[in-house]
Amino acid sequence: MNQAIKPAIAQQFDFTPAWWMRNRHAQTILPRFFRPRLSVEVTFEALETPDNDFLELAWAAHGNPNAPLVVVLHGLEGNINSFYAKGLLKALTQNGFDAVLMHFRNCSREPNRQARAYHSGETSDLAFVIDTLTQRFAGRTLYAVGFSLGGNVLAKYLGEKQQHSGLAAGVVVSAPYHLSSSCQVIRKSCFKLYQKYLLDRMKKSFSRKLDTLTDQININRETLFKINDLWQFDDQITAPLHGFDGAEDYYQQASAQPYLKHITTPTLLIHAEDDPMLSRQAVPLQEQVNSPVTLAVSKHGGHVGFISGNNPLRPIFWLEQVIPEYLQQFHSKAK
Repeated sequence: MNQAIKPAIAQQFDFTPAWWMRNRHAQTILPRFFRPRLSVEVTFEALETPDNDFLELAWAAHGNPNAPLVVVLHGLEGNINSFYAKGLLKALTQNGFDAVLMHFRNCSREPNRQARAYHSGETSDLAFVIDTLTQRFAGRTLYAVGFSLGGNVLAKYLGEKQQHSGLAAGVVVSAPYHLSSSCQVIRKSCFKLYQKYLLDRMKKSFSRKLDTLTDQININRETLFKINDLWQFDDQITAPLHGFDGAEDYYQQASAQPYLKHITTPTLLIHAEDDPMLSRQAVPLQEQVNSPVTLAVSKHGGHVGFISGNNPLRPIFWLEQVIPEYLQQFHSKAK
């Protein structure tokens, strides 16, 4: 993104919360209940990986095959049924894009085969998907959008790859750029409701493939379900399973914050200062990024919330408006 167009883009992404949803917990929790019958038609593809495993892709059924393709990355224990994922896929196709959601390993309909899963800093699977799509659709423009954990993965990937990302632009929403301090926030926030919600999903997910993990980590079903702390889960499962020396080593190596200054792909970072699941240290600052990166940091918005509008019966999902708008600007200039 050159300096000439950066101010114009920044002005468009000024979020104002709905007057009836200024509370950060309301912004975080309520959006999943606003559209209980929202559905998006997808077709699934099992993409075989070089290590004899697979990644499940969910392709939007009504995407434009001749338009730019947007790769969407979900958050911790998310999937195609996450409200933000299916909402964005529908919004992207309605705005003329093609879209596909990449399920991280063990977040798909079937557990993955290998004795590993996914984590906040695992970028090799994303690199494999982007390389595959680049070869499959030669000359086609690729974008990517990452939410929460998926946003951290995308930001770290962009910083690692720099000018070789294979993407024309990216959007990162509510990413935990500083994992250690954000973990401490989740452990305490909202009477530990967020921690319990995430741990319940993580334990259920990992219980599907315990038989494949016993050679890598010392864990059984009883021990797994006794874990009641997020740091403990990462220290006993996530870290040793993926080659880290404990939770803090994992947090340090997987955090995307040190990679932000290396991003050369035009990228929009959307973040709320009142995010109840992330620390103040995770809020991206202007001095941490270079000119290709645009910050859209608002005072309100919660965690992957960003609900606006004046009518409580018709909430506006602001992310579903601004993300296509941001990407369309690059598509328009490429024509």
